[in-house]
Amino acid sequence: MQSNRTGYAFISPWLLGFLIFTVFPFVASIYLSFCRYDIISPPAWVGTANYEELLAKDPRLWKALWNTLYYASVAVPLGIVAAFALALLLNLDVKGMSVYRTIFFLPNIVPAVATSIVFVWILNPQIGLVNGLLRHIGVEGPAWLNDTKWAMRSLIMMSLWGVGGSVIIYLAGLKDIPASLYEAAVVDGAGTWDRVRHVTIPMMTPVIFFNLIMGIIGAFQYFTQAFIMTAGGPEDSTLFYALYLFYRAWRYLDMGYASAMAWVLFVVVTTVTAVVFRTHRKWVHYGG
Repeated sequence: MQSNRTGYAFISPWLLGFLIFTVFPFVASIYLSFCRYDIISPPAWVGTANYEELLAKDPRLWKALWNTLYYASVAVPLGIVAAFALALLLNLDVKGMSVYRTIFFLPNIVPAVATSIVFVWILNPQIGLVNGLLRHIGVEGPAWLNDTKWAMRSLIMMSLWGVGGSVIIYLAGLKDIPASLYEAAVVDGAGTWDRVRHVTIPMMTPVIFFNLIMGIIGAFQYFTQAFIMTAGGPEDSTLFYALYLFYRAWRYLDMGYASAMAWVLFVVVTTVTAVVFRTHRKWVHYGG
């Protein structure tokens, strides 16, 4: 018992912080989602009015949800393919490979705010690096972030900049594949592509599954880049769900409505994740 009390005493600062900054806001948001609350005035109970409004009377919410689903359905698979392909290349036995691995990982540790500001300049239609290079080959580039057609595509392409973290996870998985499997495949006459298809990819499916789940959750929380680079524009073409939630909470001070939005997002993310989990038995292969 004394050892238990000593242990709880050591972790009490963390427990206190967890209760105050995680558990209490979590519970409070449930109550606030049924209230009108503008921070200044006390919460006023309105029942399910917030949920009725956001589900039936707010077209911007459905626009934001569609933008988020579109981003998740394109950026997440694209990021998985790009990261996995890079991991395969960085897993080759080439001199100086540690340097290449470091180079590809570095963008992942750059703060999202700094990255967003740099890309605002890179994608500037007049003085940006991308359009400047395109002009050298006789191509007039689009307005990128200022074009309703290209703004979302620009953010999706930009998401590939930070795949270095996933590459490291894939590399760890590749190192864990038994060499005997490749040796047996070579004996059976399998070529390079056959070994990748029948050995590497099946053995890597648990890692792919992990990155898929984390990518989906991260995509539904996409906020910083859109807030800094486009602010949801042009014409709400990059208005993501988390960004719209932020605007309702801090631009309009409608905390009750924002809390209801947060719980709808929680249900959506939980549902999508559960669906993916239901399918994983059909395509995820665990060694042994």
